[in-house]
Amino acid sequence: MVGNRLMEGTKISDLQKSFGIIGESDDIKEIIETIAQVAKADITVLIIGESGTGKELVADAIYKSSLRRHRPFIKVNCGAIPAGIIESELFGHVKGSFTGAIEDRKGYFETADGGTIFLDEIGEMPLETQVKLLRILELGEFIPVGGSKAKRVDVRIIAATNKDLYEEVEKGNFRRDLFYRIKTVTIAIPPLRKHPEDIPLLVEKFALDFANRNNIPFKGFSPSAMKLLQQYPWPGNVRELKNFVESMIVLHKGEVITSRDVTKRLFAERKALNDNLPIRVGKPPDQAERELILHQLFLLREEIRDLKSYLFSGGREQEIKSLPPLEAKKEVFVEDEILTEEEPAKEEEHTINPAKIGKVSLEDVERELIEGTLRKFNFQKRKTANVLKISERTLYRKIKEYGLEDTEEEK
Repeated sequence: MVGNRLMEGTKISDLQKSFGIIGESDDIKEIIETIAQVAKADITVLIIGESGTGKELVADAIYKSSLRRHRPFIKVNCGAIPAGIIESELFGHVKGSFTGAIEDRKGYFETADGGTIFLDEIGEMPLETQVKLLRILELGEFIPVGGSKAKRVDVRIIAATNKDLYEEVEKGNFRRDLFYRIKTVTIAIPPLRKHPEDIPLLVEKFALDFANRNNIPFKGFSPSAMKLLQQYPWPGNVRELKNFVESMIVLHKGEVITSRDVTKRLFAERKALNDNLPIRVGKPPDQAERELILHQLFLLREEIRDLKSYLFSGGREQEIKSLPPLEAKKEVFVEDEILTEEEPAKEEEHTINPAKIGKVSLEDVERELIEGTLRKFNFQKRKTANVLKISERTLYRKIKEYGLEDTEEEK
């Protein structure tokens, strides 16, 4: 038994080194173990996780460890292809099937025949296209757009999504039968905030790779800076952490990066979100200022929700199991400095007194901001969600919650 565990551990370690999956947390080890188990089994795999968690990296690892690794590997972002042409892109078309179809064209599935296709953001796939995908899964065949004869393909499907497909099925946005077919094996990638013990390893990997590639001197992060990186919730997950580390190396060439440097940069990036404020040119100054305040309150609400469990010790759940207890000093984010227990902040300077805000609820703020942003972008849901830094699913829920469907009909 011990020998088997050692062999399994070696296999996991080799996979991590081969495919750049960094981490020693139980979550990451479980993912690696699952990859090793399913890679050579010719079954459909569904990878779920928030944006930036590394779903494509897992798909790459499955493919490169599979028996099809010498065959084609086609990656398709379903959310990036317009609904009107996605069937043609996936399944091809015959000459004359639509304006501009001047010749027969293979789709991604036919190109991937004998290999593997990775359908990223499968939750964005239109229902009509889902029917054709289901036929491939069940019968191994499809009909090109405008065609009448079925074509057979042998393709392994790996799918990924950042959506809750259970919820999408209940809403009628995703076929139930397709959902059960694609989730033969499901690999759930946790958000970075759920395994902060892996952050030092990730930072080291990203920093050294970037510094060596660009010939930039790098002296590392101070212990307190690393602690802050582990406490920050990273809403953009590993992708956001990587970009942040690379920017810090460029801005602090040849320096030890301190907690003060980290804090200032994090808040600078938060301030940069104001570039997307839903304010139209030509509005009266008082109205523009009101929208600015609304947006800041909205961001504040989101930050409070994300950060409160990490920055204060009172009653918080300890998710950072491998870190030493923060008893000597408790560091909290403020805009230009780190405050510790030895340098207590005056409450009136760094806290918000609800009595001073007035009787406007955060729900009122949220509703007004969402409605204003929807109107600005002519009720384009994806653009609105991107500007507000929320998921489309959350936006749809908020539209329903605040009764904004009627507002859309009035536009």
